[in-house]
Amino acid sequence: MTFNNPNKAATMEFGLSIAFSDPAHYIPLAQAAEENGFGAVALADHLIYPGEFSVPYPYTPDGVPRFGELDPFPDPWVAISAMAAATRRIRFYTSVFVLPARNPFHVAKTLGSAAIFSNYRVALGVGMGWMPEEFAAGGQDFRNRGKRADEMIEVMRKLWSGERVEHHGEFYDFEPLRMCPAPEQDIPIYVGGFSKPALRRAAHNDGWISDLHTLAELEALCRQVDAEREQAGTLNKPFKKLSFGCTDAWGVEGFRAMRDMGISVTTTMPAVMYGKDMKPPLEENIDCIKRFADDVIGKL
Repeated sequence: MTFNNPNKAATMEFGLSIAFSDPAHYIPLAQAAEENGFGAVALADHLIYPGEFSVPYPYTPDGVPRFGELDPFPDPWVAISAMAAATRRIRFYTSVFVLPARNPFHVAKTLGSAAIFSNYRVALGVGMGWMPEEFAAGGQDFRNRGKRADEMIEVMRKLWSGERVEHHGEFYDFEPLRMCPAPEQDIPIYVGGFSKPALRRAAHNDGWISDLHTLAELEALCRQVDAEREQAGTLNKPFKKLSFGCTDAWGVEGFRAMRDMGISVTTTMPAVMYGKDMKPPLEENIDCIKRFADDVIGKL
């Protein structure tokens, strides 16, 4: 199957997902990824796991989450700062951070600090969230999360400017103030999701993060993202498309098809690709990273 896209990425990088991993493994996994040609490390995020869910998980047929009550989700910005201190080149992004379950001032401060301490090797991948209990734990309104997230991004970009800023919006209102230190480089913001509002939101930011799809589904979504970018007048702005892989693309040809449809970064879990558990022993996980580098990265 061949995909032809005038907006295709000249190159495609691989991101290592460390979701569900033992936090003690984060630093050696990031180091192994850097040593074996990965361009980035992707971190997942959740605040809590409720005793009972009031709504089904929207990304599996049976509504059961892919993660369990004892799967660890350390604060991504603390984890990124630790991994950045132990690496030199590799970048880090959240896939995805439940932005509207938080306060924009806290996110701006923490993420801005992580950007500085990582030498600007960090990007914010956001999702709107699906779990009302998580929003209750964070003291935020679940019902207006989409519109509020849009305003949160506006507020955070103001705070990162380093200037004295004020804001008078629908959800946030404050008089002139300054946040210091401010990052000296822009922090990319990628938006996850495949609904029309998510694609529209991504078009107004710096990139889009997909879920797990077939190649054909991913190609259709890429075209929809580009249509939203054209409508928003941002088609000529730098933009990244990040994929969480495809259910029917695990070999070199499949990854090449993703590159040819315009994917900039493909997030992978090599251990799962090679039939291992999502949380294998550290050495086994590193062996799978090395194997993936030989089987795919070195041949793409």
